[in-house]
Amino acid sequence: MSIDRNTSEIITLNQAVEYTHAFQENNPDSIRSFFAGIDKINLILEQEKCIGIRIYNGYDTKLGKNNLVLIGVDTSGEDIINGVILEHLTPCPTTCPKSSPLVEI
Repeated sequence: MSIDRNTSEIITLNQAVEYTHAFQENNPDSIRSFFAGIDKINLILEQEKCIGIRIYNGYDTKLGKNNLVLIGVDTSGEDIINGVILEHLTPCPTTCPKSSPLVEI
């Protein structure tokens, strides 16, 4: 399967609620979501030949917690390894939305 600037699909809120609630029910002690600011995301997206962001699952051994690693992807579908890479996203919990239907409390 090839990737390009238009890869992924838009889903409905109901589908998003179904997916996130199923994950949260099956993983009650896991982090529910992560937040990254637009300025940091734009640093990745503004890199030359960047067509999107790849999101890797990670694990912070110092904190003993799951995390995410975000990296730009170039027009060949390869990670931009000499560019901006994000981590230390803000997790929920502790910083959660107050009224999102995606978070099952």
